[in-house]
Amino acid sequence: MGSEARLAWLQDALSRRPLAEIVEFHRRLEQVVGQAFRWELVAAVQRIFGGRCSDDDFEYFGLWMVGLGRDAFERAVLDPDTLADAPEVLALTGRHWRTWGEDWPGWELLDYVASEAYGLVTGDPEDFYAALEDHGNDYADGRELTGERWNARDEGEATYRLPRLSVMFPLGDDS
Repeated sequence: MGSEARLAWLQDALSRRPLAEIVEFHRRLEQVVGQAFRWELVAAVQRIFGGRCSDDDFEYFGLWMVGLGRDAFERAVLDPDTLADAPEVLALTGRHWRTWGEDWPGWELLDYVASEAYGLVTGDPEDFYAALEDHGNDYADGRELTGERWNARDEGEATYRLPRLSVMFPLGDDS
């Protein structure tokens, strides 16, 4: 099932739940994605993305990792080089990031599925954010990255820390 079909299914399922559960789904999603806010994963994403990774790219990559499933997500948080095992990452190997199109490893729209479902139920998706605050949303827009920061462009360091991703996604002058 593609990401659009998965989002449609999820939005439909959420829209049949009580409003508090829709809000709680989003709160839990933010908590899970927050576990990925590690410098080691930033470096892995930089390797995969040809040496670059904006804040938005990283946020959407974390949401995309949720779509890989619990096991793959948890393994990647503990050891980012395990992303090399994901078929979705393997499919990007040898391709320049500019050619990824629909295969781009990011899922921005997952971040909005709860507000869309909430809007289907209430008629006003903007009420969702007030409800989120009312339910004690502890997600902070300025999440801090944890772990050890290092330079993913340093080939020696990258080969040591991300041996498989470094081979799969070498950084060249045209990255």
